[in-house]
Amino acid sequence: MPAIVLIGAQWGDEGKGKATDLLGSRVDYVVKFNGGNNAGHTVVVGSEKYALHLLPSGILTPNVTPVISNGVVVDIEVLFEELDALESRGVDVSKLKVSANAHVITQYHRTLDKVTERFLGKRQIGTTGRGIGPSYADKINRVGIRIQDLFDENILRQKVEGALDQKNHLLVKVYNRRAISVDEIVDELLSYAERLRPMVDDTALTLHQALEAGKTVLFEGGQATMLDVDHGTYPFVTSSNATSGGAVTGSGIAPNKIDRVIAVVKAYTTRVGAGPFPTELFDESGEFLRSNGFEFGTTTGRPRRCGWYDAPIARYTARINGVTDFVLTKLDVLTGLETIPVCVAYDVDGVRHDEVPVSQSDFHHATPIYEEFPGWTEDITGARTFEDLPKNAQDYVLAIEAISGSRMSVIGVGPGRDEIIVRHDLID
Repeated sequence: MPAIVLIGAQWGDEGKGKATDLLGSRVDYVVKFNGGNNAGHTVVVGSEKYALHLLPSGILTPNVTPVISNGVVVDIEVLFEELDALESRGVDVSKLKVSANAHVITQYHRTLDKVTERFLGKRQIGTTGRGIGPSYADKINRVGIRIQDLFDENILRQKVEGALDQKNHLLVKVYNRRAISVDEIVDELLSYAERLRPMVDDTALTLHQALEAGKTVLFEGGQATMLDVDHGTYPFVTSSNATSGGAVTGSGIAPNKIDRVIAVVKAYTTRVGAGPFPTELFDESGEFLRSNGFEFGTTTGRPRRCGWYDAPIARYTARINGVTDFVLTKLDVLTGLETIPVCVAYDVDGVRHDEVPVSQSDFHHATPIYEEFPGWTEDITGARTFEDLPKNAQDYVLAIEAISGSRMSVIGVGPGRDEIIVRHDLID
């Protein structure tokens, strides 16, 4: 049975939660392998809407085991808040497993994230201020706190002391903030230990055994390819690997276990925060996409920057991740447009680039080269087969499929979980 990786094809917010929910009833495990509570999935189940930030969206599907693996940084307070919120709505969360090797976001990580971002002024990255970057930095600097450390008070205290030794100098002498006491952090983290203990697991072993037993495991990436710390629009990226390779290091499974890579891509493009965005719109067309698509962040509420579909980015994603299938979302948002431009290449100082330029400076100055396609006015939310779509909508899908590097296997035609068209099965 397969190991399936599901990732975002653009700058996030593509609708990965809906894609995971679509697959959920056919998989046994859903694994979050990167990021933290700096991103969100919105999943609509019937008349109920769920906004998830840290938890894998598979937690909403009965009989699925949700896993937070070692590549995630965990704000335990947020974890408990999300679990409590779901339990209050009747969702069974008892199967959740959390990697003993996952790193913990502490109070000092959140504080450093916020004061550092403000200190950058005009050079701000646009972080959520939730401590994600500082926690990953501590991981790489080998002064991080892991989930397993909460169960050994002596080790925990030693690690917190080591982490705060330098950070307090920085907070007091550079940022004019108060020092954070070791006891304050240790006491808070220890208060989580007993509730957390039943969830903690050797998740790499569990997932290996599941695959060996013929179970289907879905690896759900946070953020998206263009926010990957290595392959995205650096430095305007997240602090983890949001690409398919991140599923391997972020969960502890072997690369040869992966059978399929599914990338979720919007029928247009959005991003949140600073950084280059060649197809970004600043006119009524951008506002049309924002309002029709309700493009406001699940986690932050920030308005998203909106632009037309960018085929070079889709091709880049297909190549970097080894995409076998695209899930195209929010096709319905384009309904009512007379013509729909699609970026097919870039112009950089008079030179055509059919692929994403390797130079960040070139990408920042890239001007989209567009082809235009006829729009449609018919309501497509009731379409359940490709043939149900208006011809112009069919032509649009086939056109972007031809230039995006992989097949469009699923098409989202509305926000509901059943408002989809399946052209190719994502598992068989």
